Amino acid sequence: MAKAVAFVLFEGAEELDFVGPWEVFTMAGMVTRGDITAFTVAEKAGLVKCAKGLQVVADYAFDDCPSAEIILVPGGMATRVQVDNPALIAFLARMDARADYTTSVCTGALLLERAGVLKGLKATTHWGAIEELKATGTETLENTRFVDNGRVITSSGVSAGIDMSLHVVGKIWGAEVARATQKYMEYYPEPPRWD
Repeated sequence: MAKAVAFVLFEGAEELDFVGPWEVFTMAGMVTRGDITAFTVAEKAGLVKCAKGLQVVADYAFDDCPSAEIILVPGGMATRVQVDNPALIAFLARMDARADYTTSVCTGALLLERAGVLKGLKATTHWGAIEELKATGTETLENTRFVDNGRVITSSGVSAGIDMSLHVVGKIWGAEVARATQKYMEYYPEPPRWD
C-alpha cells in the first residue's frame, strides 16, 4: 500500500501548514517501514521563501513532478495572490485528477476551490477566512478541525493540518499505524493555561 505525498509549495506558504503534516506522513512512513514517501513541489524547483521567512527547497517543479497518491496544499496570506496563478491552479487540477486523496490546510482550500476540486463538496478553512471561502459558493463548515468528503479533505488553520494528516494516515493504514505515529510524535496537545 505504498503511497507518495506531494507537498505543494509557493512563496508565502504558511510553514506549519505543511511542516506539521510532513512530520505526520514521514513519521508514519517510519512506522510502516517505507509505505509512505514525501516530496515537495513548487512552480520552479529550488528555494521557496515561506510566510515567516523559512526557506525550503522544492524537490520538483510543476513540469517534472512525479505522480502522488496524496496531495497536500498549505495556506497562508499568499493564497490570496496564488488563486490567480494559472500555473499553480492548473497543476492542482492535474494532480487532483490522478490522486487518491487531495487535502488542504488553512486557506489552501481557496486554491482547491479555484482549481475546481471543491465543487459540490463541503469544506473548512482558517477561522479568519471562513467568509472568503463561503463567498466562493462552497458549503463552508465552521468550528471543525477538518472536513472529510471521502477523497477530498480540508482542514482549518495551521495546527489542524496535523490532526487531518493523522486522520488520513488512520483512514489509509489503520488506527494502529495512526496511534503509533501520534505516539512517536508525542502529539498530545495540552496548551498552557493562562488563568
